Amino acid sequence: MTVFDNLLVTQRAPGVAQITMSRPAVFNAFDELMIGELDAAFTELIDDATVRVIVLAGEGKHISAGADLQWMQRAAQATQEWNLLDARRFAGMLHRIASAPKPVVARVQGAALGGGVGLACACDIAIAADNASFSVSEAKFGILPAVIGPYVTNAVGKRQAQRLALATTRIGAAEALAIGVVQQVVALDALDAAVDATLKELLAGSPNAQREIKALFAQLEVGPISPEVRELTAQTISRVRGTDEAREGFAAFLAKRPANWIPQ
Repeated sequence: MTVFDNLLVTQRAPGVAQITMSRPAVFNAFDELMIGELDAAFTELIDDATVRVIVLAGEGKHISAGADLQWMQRAAQATQEWNLLDARRFAGMLHRIASAPKPVVARVQGAALGGGVGLACACDIAIAADNASFSVSEAKFGILPAVIGPYVTNAVGKRQAQRLALATTRIGAAEALAIGVVQQVVALDALDAAVDATLKELLAGSPNAQREIKALFAQLEVGPISPEVRELTAQTISRVRGTDEAREGFAAFLAKRPANWIPQ
C-alpha cells in the first residue's frame, strides 16, 4: 500500500481496511493533496481482493472541517480553468467513494463541515457519535455545495438538502439521524464497537451480492416502477442466482455452517 502524507491506511480487521484522514491540527480539512490521496487510497483498496469493506475515519476530535480555507483562498485567486480541473478532481474522488463496489462505512465524530458532510453522505453507511454535528456551510464563504450537492440530496432528500445549504444550519447527531445524514448514533465511547458490529454484519454478506446491490441500486430512483426497471431487476436476479456465491450461500445455510466468504 502506498504511504500517504495526509492519510493513515490500516487493517482494522481481517477483510477490513480503514482510511484515516490525518491532519488533526486543522481538523482534517482537505486540500488538493488530500483529495488526490483519498482518490488514490480508495483506488488501491478497491483493487485489493483481500479488502472486503472500507472504513473512512478522521483522526482527533473531529472527522473533517471540510475544505481547507487556504485551498479555497488559492482557488479564489485562480483562473476558472484551474478551478474546473480542481473541482473535477474533487468530484472524481467523491464518485470513487460512492461507486466503490465494496461497502464503505463512515466513522463520524465531532464536526463534519462542508465537504465533510459530503464525505459522510458519499459513504454507504455513516455511524456517528452523539457529539457529532453537521453543517453544509459553503454559503457562509460566498460559494455553494455544488460537488457534494448530489450526495447530500441522495441522503436526505431535496428539500432538506436545500435547507441545509441555504441556512448553513449546524445540526446535531439526533437531527442528522432523523433526516438521513447518518444511519446510527451512539455514545462516543461506543462508536468503535458500533462500527465493528456493522462490519461483522457486512462481512457476513456475499462480496458478489454486495457488488451487485451497489450496481443495481445506483440505477434505481425513487418513483414509479417502470417496465424497464422491472426488467432490470428480473434480469439481475436471474443472473446472480446462478453464481458460485449464490450456490455457496444456500448450501451454507442448509448445512448450518458459515459461508466460505466469512473471515474466520
